[in-house]
Amino acid sequence: MVRLQRVALVALVNDADEVLLLWKHRFVTDEWGWELPGGIVDPDEDASAAAVREAREETGWEPQSTEFLLSFQPAIGMVDSPHEVFMSRDAIQVSTTTDSEETGIRRWTPLSEVLAMASSGQILGAGSLVTLLYLLARS
Repeated sequence: MVRLQRVALVALVNDADEVLLLWKHRFVTDEWGWELPGGIVDPDEDASAAAVREAREETGWEPQSTEFLLSFQPAIGMVDSPHEVFMSRDAIQVSTTTDSEETGIRRWTPLSEVLAMASSGQILGAGSLVTLLYLLARS
């Protein structure tokens, strides 16, 4: 059994129903793909605060408020890795620079394109996939 730290993710959605995605390389699988901003929740940190922090660091956009969407375990059975997912519809751009280790390309993507992207393997990681498909199902 493996126990990992808590993770928080956030979907930044604009008025045009576009979501801000990040093009990232994951060295473990040696793959490039689209992901939502997110990361590890620090000890004693609120998951929503972590989601806001990660969005700001990775995208330069800062949510002014967040809505809790869901919690899930991406690999239940052998791995304990609690994920908490949020959405923000009121993020503002606070910086044009981001951590180059964290982010390659940022792109506002219509939610209507998510299903095709998921089907073609362009969206990496259970957290991003679960969140984006949840948002589609909810709309």
